[in-house]
Amino acid sequence: MLVGVCDFPGSYAFPPAGYGGIERWLWAVAVGARAAGADVHLLGQGWLTDLENDWVRKPVRLEDITAGSLAERELRGAGYDLLVVGHEYPSLPAWARTWNELDCDVATFQHSPVFQHIPAAFDGNRSRLYCYSPEMIERYADHQPIPELAVHLGLNEEEPPAVAGKDLVWLGRIDAEKAPHLAVRAAQILGRRIRIVGPVFDHDYVQSHVRLFSADHVEWVGELGGPDKTSALRDASVFVYTYARTYVEAGAAVFGESLRAGTPMAALTWDTGTCAEAALCDQTGAISVANPEEDDEVTAHLLARAIEQAEDLDHGQVQEIGLRRFDPARHFSAMASRSC
Repeated sequence: MLVGVCDFPGSYAFPPAGYGGIERWLWAVAVGARAAGADVHLLGQGWLTDLENDWVRKPVRLEDITAGSLAERELRGAGYDLLVVGHEYPSLPAWARTWNELDCDVATFQHSPVFQHIPAAFDGNRSRLYCYSPEMIERYADHQPIPELAVHLGLNEEEPPAVAGKDLVWLGRIDAEKAPHLAVRAAQILGRRIRIVGPVFDHDYVQSHVRLFSADHVEWVGELGGPDKTSALRDASVFVYTYARTYVEAGAAVFGESLRAGTPMAALTWDTGTCAEAALCDQTGAISVANPEEDDEVTAHLLARAIEQAEDLDHGQVQEIGLRRFDPARHFSAMASRSC
């Protein structure tokens, strides 16, 4: 099987060294495809040039190709069986035109809870959309979505054997949608230290909770990549996962990242059928389903109880399950298979 993994114009490199959800997913698909025995071409200008020593890298994007051009003939002649692409592109007419000329399958993962696809973007067979949770399956029901847990990888983030760890960790983009202040308050209730890892996307949000974020039990780490990121996850006793009441999580990378590192998760959700429910089990984490009508203080106490439950889980077992559940080769094989 020949697989083309397509980049897209963005501010993060492919593969990224730190944050970058879709970019990390595309890299995981490429790695998983190779591990599953497929031949892989990295399509697009965004892929790091130093990958050329080990990967076939073709700096061309389908949406930029002119009908009948030499570039189109070369792509058609390559004989792709499957293209994997960011979720926006099957609804982009210029991209879809070139893809139709290639006569191959396309698969993508829904990484946004609000992006609207064109009606004919997916048929559930030749063009396939994958969604993480029952919540997302319901939102995109018109496009025949297929349930699947997303896998995300960065550069040099191989996981060493799990350790028990200490303190708490929260990782992600720092803004109101991700609501890390709830994790910080839950840690404070328990008298625990917590490390905040990730880029600040919303400085006004941070200022609105400055008393919490500047408390003595909080360590601001910034954005990490490579072995430093893996260590920040592995060395924690519990990963604390949060998001805002009105936010819908499409498919957070942190579930796979934390479990593969052997760190159990304490997850705060506001409903059932979420990504946390899809990703976690009793052996890998604890989930608190909060009432959106309750205030932050009540919610933080609920989250604190989930942290205490997750503390009792075995890190080695968490890692064993995580490496199996979020295996890149398994993920690729699921996405490469037609339903009929």
